[in-house]
Amino acid sequence: MPKIADEEERAQEKKSTAELETTARNQSAKKEIQSTEKAADNNLPKEWIEPKGLSKDNIIGDIEQGVSTRRKLAFFQHVAFVSQIEPKNVNDALCDSNWVVAMQDELNQFTRNDVWSLVPKIDAMNVIGTKWVFRNKMDENGNIVRNKARLVAEGYNQEEGIDFNETYALVARLEAVRLLLAYACMCNFKLSQMDVKSAFLNGFLNEEVYVSQPPGFEDHLYPNHVFKLKKALYGLKQAPRQWYEMLSNLLLSKRYARGVVDKTLFI
Repeated sequence: MPKIADEEERAQEKKSTAELETTARNQSAKKEIQSTEKAADNNLPKEWIEPKGLSKDNIIGDIEQGVSTRRKLAFFQHVAFVSQIEPKNVNDALCDSNWVVAMQDELNQFTRNDVWSLVPKIDAMNVIGTKWVFRNKMDENGNIVRNKARLVAEGYNQEEGIDFNETYALVARLEAVRLLLAYACMCNFKLSQMDVKSAFLNGFLNEEVYVSQPPGFEDHLYPNHVFKLKKALYGLKQAPRQWYEMLSNLLLSKRYARGVVDKTLFI
């Protein structure tokens, strides 16, 4: 009996020793984890450090994923309101409500800029046709953010001396952009960039130009009438020149000086 009791005592001692070693290892591991988390928290701003008594288990989502900004969510703001397919012709576009809205928005630009007026058609007129061009606008990530419909004139039907005279227009050179950036850096100027929506619709025409009504948007009261242009239309041969003349005259009236070497640079 004493021998059996001694063996039971030794077994109990071994079991107790193993439990103590396991507890010691767990405590050591816990302290190591706490020291690691504390070291990581020391590298964060004070307002970012987790308050005592709170657990990261209560955080919904992946804490390593970061913050979802409005820029990252921009795609979801547009995807439900744009068409993902570019129509091949105006008949396909008229079957899609998103493209109908895009075409109507383009025609609203014509109304706001007072581009044309509807007049009766006579045989002596050289009427230039019009057509729709459809493009999907994308962001830097390749996501479609806007459907753009552009009404353009079929400029290849224009006759020189009747529908246009001069067509040469200046184009900004890369050297001029570099010169502007260098000058702004030297003078510590603040540069801003802007985009003129439907820029060519602001240039006034010197010739009498007539175009047909937009396909799919003909006037049901006057289907045989044509539009007389007051301002330039995309696709016309003189459109770039008229836009440059209008813009340059505006800048000169605001006391800007035209560049001597590059005429597209105004300071």
